[in-house]
Amino acid sequence: MNKDERRESLEAQVASFPDAPGVYLFKDPRGRVLYVGKADVLRDRVRAYFGPTLDVRHIRMVERAERVEFAVTGSISEAYLLEANLIKQHKPRYNIRLKDDKSYPYVKITLGEDFPRILRTRSLGDRTARYFGPFANAKSVDQSLDLLQKLFPYRTCKLTILAGDEGRGHTVPPSALPGGRPCLLFHLKRCTAPCVGNTTKDEYRATVDKSVLFLEGRYETLARATRREMESAADTLEFERAAALRDRLTAIDRTLDRQEVHAYKGDDFDVLAAAIDEGDAVVQLFRVRDGTIVGRDHFALEGSEGAGAPEVIASFLRQHYSAATMLPPEIVTPATLPDAPALEAFLTERRGGPVRLHVPQRGKKRHLAELAERNAKDALEQERVRWLADRGKTDVALRELQEALGLEGPPKRIECYDVSHVQGTSVVSSMVVFEDGRPAKSQYRRFRARIADRNDDFTNMHDTLKRRFARSASPEAQSSWPLPDLVILDGGKGQLSAGLAALADAGRLQIPIAALAKEREELFVPNRPDPIVLPRNAQGLYLVQRIRDEAHRFAVTYHQKVRARRAVRSILDDIAGVGPARKRALLRKFGSVRAMQEAPVEDLAAVGGVGVALAERIKSALTS
Repeated sequence: MNKDERRESLEAQVASFPDAPGVYLFKDPRGRVLYVGKADVLRDRVRAYFGPTLDVRHIRMVERAERVEFAVTGSISEAYLLEANLIKQHKPRYNIRLKDDKSYPYVKITLGEDFPRILRTRSLGDRTARYFGPFANAKSVDQSLDLLQKLFPYRTCKLTILAGDEGRGHTVPPSALPGGRPCLLFHLKRCTAPCVGNTTKDEYRATVDKSVLFLEGRYETLARATRREMESAADTLEFERAAALRDRLTAIDRTLDRQEVHAYKGDDFDVLAAAIDEGDAVVQLFRVRDGTIVGRDHFALEGSEGAGAPEVIASFLRQHYSAATMLPPEIVTPATLPDAPALEAFLTERRGGPVRLHVPQRGKKRHLAELAERNAKDALEQERVRWLADRGKTDVALRELQEALGLEGPPKRIECYDVSHVQGTSVVSSMVVFEDGRPAKSQYRRFRARIADRNDDFTNMHDTLKRRFARSASPEAQSSWPLPDLVILDGGKGQLSAGLAALADAGRLQIPIAALAKEREELFVPNRPDPIVLPRNAQGLYLVQRIRDEAHRFAVTYHQKVRARRAVRSILDDIAGVGPARKRALLRKFGSVRAMQEAPVEDLAAVGGVGVALAERIKSALTS
C-alpha cells in the first residue's frame, strides 16, 4: 500500500468516527501505537490530521500510520485519564511523554491503621491511605522523611499495632515484638514506641496530623502551632517538653529559611515552565504553599520533536496531574496552553473544586514563572550531559548491529530467547525485550514447554518461537505482542535453524534473526556460512551480550521456580481421582508413598473417600 492509498484508507476510517468525546490511537503496519490523543469530538479532531496546517511531527506520524482506532468515553475528563494511561502503557513514539514515569515515588501515610506509618512507595493501591506526590527525586523524598521523623517521631516497622481499651498500642500477636522491648528507633527518639503502649492512639494521631501539615508545606502554620504549644508548656513549668518543642521550632524555622523565594502571602499554586532542545524536554515544577516555595522538581520528557513549550507543558500537565494526589486551586504558566478550557475542566474534576490556569503578565507570579523557565533550562543542560553519555553508547551499539547484520535501520525492538532445563526436565524458556537499547521489563514473557520433557533445545526453541509469533497473528494482539526488529537466540547454528523454521511456520521470515554462540561470542545469521565476529571492545557486542545474559537470567530464575514446585510433587498428584484431600488422608494413614506401595489394596481402600476402584488405580500407579 503506497502513501496515497494509506492516506485514503485512514480518511475512510475516520469518516465513521462518532461525534463524541474519547481517545484515538494511530497505529503502524506492525500494530505498534504511534500516537495517542484525546478529543471532545472524535471525528472533528482526527479529521484535522489530514489538513494543511499540521506540524512536521504529526505529518511524519500520519505518513507511518496504517490504521486509526478510537475509544469513546463519558466525558472529556475521562478521555484525559484514559489518554494518560495509554501513553504510559504504549509509550508512543510521537507523543510527548514522561521519561521513566513508573519510577516516580510517593509518600504514603497508612491512615487505615490505628498507629499510621509514613513511608516512600511507588504504587497507589491502598484506598485507606493518604498519598503525597509524585516526586521526581527519590533521594530528596528520603531526606524529607528523615527530617520529618526527627521533628515528629513515627513508626516505620511492619508490626500490627492495635489500640486497646485505653487507646494504648499493643502488637498482635504479642510474640511479634522480640523480647517485648521497643526497637533502637525509640532510644534514638525517632519513634514514640506505640508497640509497647508508650503513647495513646489520639496522641500518636496528633503527631501524624502535624506530619501531614509538614508534607503539605504548611510550615508557617506548623511553626505558629508549635510556638503556642511551647509557650503553653513553659507556662505550666514543663520545661523539658518546652525545650524539645523549642528545638522542633528551630528546625521548622530553618526549613522556612531555606525557601529562597516568597510569593503572595497565603497563596497555594503550582508554577510550570518548560525547556526544549532537539526533542528532549524538561518541565520545572514549583510548589507554592502558604505563599512560599516548598518544593522544586524537574521532570524529563521525550518525544518533543517539533513541539513548543506550551504543548509540552500541556502534555506534562495531563500526565502528571492524572496521577498526582494533591492539586492546587491555581496553576501558573508562562504562556497560554492549548485546549486551556478543557484542561481546567479536567483539573477541576480531579481536584473536586475549581482550578484555573493563570498566565501572569507582571508581579511576583510573573517573576516566579520566569525563574521556573531559567531553572528548566539549567536542568535540561544537566540532564542532556547524562543522557548524551548513555544514549551515545546505545546509539553506537544499535548502529553497529545494523551494519554488522545488514538491517534496514537500527533495531528499535530486540527480542532475545533462551531455554533452560536440567537433563530435559522442567523445561522453560524466556523472552526478554530491549527497546532503544534498554530493557522493557513489562514486556518480558516466559513459557512452559508444552511438549513432553526432553533434552532437545532445538525443538524447545522452535516451539517457543512458534507460540510467540502465533500471539501476533491477530491484529488485536499486536499492540501487546508487537513484532520485533531483530530476534536474537542464545545458541549457535542449531538454534538458528530451529528459529528460522519457526519463523517460516509463522510466515514471518522477513524478521531478521541471529544466534549468539556463548564460547566465542559469534553471531550466526541465515544464508551466511561464517559467523560474524564483532570487535571485543565494540558497543554492539556489549549490547548483545547484555541482552543474552538477561534472557539467560530470566530463564534460569523461572526454571528454578518450576523445579522447586516439581520437587514437592508426589506421584499421587498424577493419579486421576486423588485430590488434595485424599492425598492428605493417604499420607496421614501410611506416612509415605513407599508404605503405600507395600500396603495391600484393602488397606488403601479403607481410607476415607478412596474405595476399592480408586485403591486399585493407586496400587497400579505406585507399583508401575
